[in-house]
Amino acid sequence: MTKLGLTLNEAKTSVKDARRQGFDFLGYTLGPRHLPKGGRWYLGASPSKKSVLRIKTKVRGPLRPGNMGAWPDVRKRLNRLLAGWAAYFSHGTCAPAYEAVDRQVYDRVRHFLRRRHKVQGRGTNRFSREHVFGELQVLRLRRVRRAPPPWAVQ
Repeated sequence: MTKLGLTLNEAKTSVKDARRQGFDFLGYTLGPRHLPKGGRWYLGASPSKKSVLRIKTKVRGPLRPGNMGAWPDVRKRLNRLLAGWAAYFSHGTCAPAYEAVDRQVYDRVRHFLRRRHKVQGRGTNRFSREHVFGELQVLRLRRVRRAPPPWAVQ
């Protein structure tokens, strides 16, 4: 490593048995997974909890109360953020992370629009989940088509 001019961070470096312990690397949690149907164990990857929390925090940016931009501009910025995150985290088991992000996005968009349109209450009647992800065209991660793996492309 020293020949390459690299040094290891002793505090962050550890040796793990990936078949028994999970570990975080480049935003993913890698390690053993359990299939709900059939009970088989396999080595898999999913977005780490830290990465999911980070995107949930970033979603608040375009949806902050002081943002007076037109809805198409706000939606475009939000969808670009979500599409980029989903493209990076498209490998492995993504469904639980995507569902958590979708819940956060729906809650934040509903709150943003409720305040903007001065709707009383929680705004769930006027801004339902179908309305937000359908007519208002907010990107729903659970519906994002995953790209085929590179070896499957012809």
